[in-house]
Amino acid sequence: MKVKIKEKINKLLDSAKLKRTGSRTAIIEVLLKTTRPQTAEDIISEIGRARINKVTIYRTLDSMIEAGLVHRAFVSDGKCHFELADKCGEHQCHPHFVCTDCGQTRCLHDVSVPMASSPPAGFTIQRQQVRLEGLCPDCGTNPNREHRT
Repeated sequence: MKVKIKEKINKLLDSAKLKRTGSRTAIIEVLLKTTRPQTAEDIISEIGRARINKVTIYRTLDSMIEAGLVHRAFVSDGKCHFELADKCGEHQCHPHFVCTDCGQTRCLHDVSVPMASSPPAGFTIQRQQVRLEGLCPDCGTNPNREHRT
């Protein structure tokens, strides 16, 4: 692991007041190296099943969610997608874009969406997540693309 990535991982763990363990370090490294939210299976695949077992990955993700270091970005096809929470506020996550053709999800860190206001009586908004759907640049400009069914 490069020194700069290791320093960033240590800083993130320290800021969340979490011990520096092999599983936490490995998960954060995977999440730092990607531009898209990852499922637990994506993380397991990237780390390698032989290195850290599946149960440990799920428990570690839960502990990092509880500490506010990682969050569940969204659920798609019954699977939770995880990402570092450092680019999101306490009450609002950055928007995500899902391509309706290729199915890829991208984080839109530079897009801001105002918080919903005036919920109906009895409702309290605790966290806002926005998911946008359409064609990504690759699918939108490719006239020979195969449509997803």
